[in-house]
Amino acid sequence: MMIAADISEHAYRKAEKFLSALDSDWARHIAHIGPCRHASKPAREPYEALVRAIAYQQLHARAGDAILARMLALFGDSAFPTAQQLLDTPVDILRSCGFSASKIATIHGIAQAALDGIVPLRAEALTTSDDALIERLTSLRGVGRWTVEMLLIYTLERSDILPADDFGVREGYRRLKNMEQTPTKKQISDIGLAWSPYRTVAAWYLWRLPKNPAASETV
Repeated sequence: MMIAADISEHAYRKAEKFLSALDSDWARHIAHIGPCRHASKPAREPYEALVRAIAYQQLHARAGDAILARMLALFGDSAFPTAQQLLDTPVDILRSCGFSASKIATIHGIAQAALDGIVPLRAEALTTSDDALIERLTSLRGVGRWTVEMLLIYTLERSDILPADDFGVREGYRRLKNMEQTPTKKQISDIGLAWSPYRTVAAWYLWRLPKNPAASETV
């Protein structure tokens, strides 16, 4: 049975209406930002999505782009290397692309897990629950919950994911509510229950909070 992935234009409008009805802070912020423009990458296989996520970990987007571009250039015209191709690529070659030793170990582990069937193909992933995928994939070295949640949001198009580990989400909520302290992971998880079943869209809007919450009132 396929897990629902309702991230459509119609679902966005429903989510915006639902979140705007929570309180005046949400309503004002959503009105300021405008329609949700979340951009998913549903054509990617989970293996590719995980490797790409690891490439960008702890880096600015431009640095991640450069590393990935150098890696992809190793494999000619192929859209993305297969798991076996990555495993067969010498460590020193991957280091020359800009990957750290730790990231190389992680992406090699992901590649091996893809060959072993631990990292599912997209067709299987679509029938697997959020919690089951998180438990299954966080067993891999260097793959944390946040990385799997990005896979759920951007590749599998799940509509009710709240990445509570994400500082941008927690800091965004602090700014939304003009709080003195950024909420903890536990606090934002509890608060976010009220945003279900549209927590993915809530996270998208929280990522877009201005540094000065008053800005959304005056612009």
